Amino acid sequence: MTGEMKHYDFDVRISYADTDRMGVVYYANYLILFERGRTEFMRSLGLRYRDLEEKQRIFMPAMESHVEYYAPARYDDMIKVRTFLSKLGFAHLVFASEIYDEAGKLIAKGSVKLAIVNLLWKPTRLPQDLRDLLLSNLAK
Repeated sequence: MTGEMKHYDFDVRISYADTDRMGVVYYANYLILFERGRTEFMRSLGLRYRDLEEKQRIFMPAMESHVEYYAPARYDDMIKVRTFLSKLGFAHLVFASEIYDEAGKLIAKGSVKLAIVNLLWKPTRLPQDLRDLLLSNLAK
């Protein structure tokens, strides 16, 4: 993947299981959508979390998350999840996400900060080739 990709989009239909008693997406499920966005963002760059963990022994546990809600998404709505790599530190990274309804209206946005750790849960740096790939896709 070249440096031209600055975000990754995917569409998903809201299932009944995603909603709460009021018929809207349960607030914590937005974090699940953010995770799916991060996973697919990385996969689109040729990086699978599984390979990072199993082959490189690099893990990325969540350190912090934030979500802002603007409008509800409901059962059977088609939404777009847009994911950006917004920050790349030496032992952490931050992904930002935006969720839009079919009309293109922003319904939620947020971020998740991930630590970069080794098998012993000690902060570690990414190998330079991975760092370079991520840097070339860092949203500015």
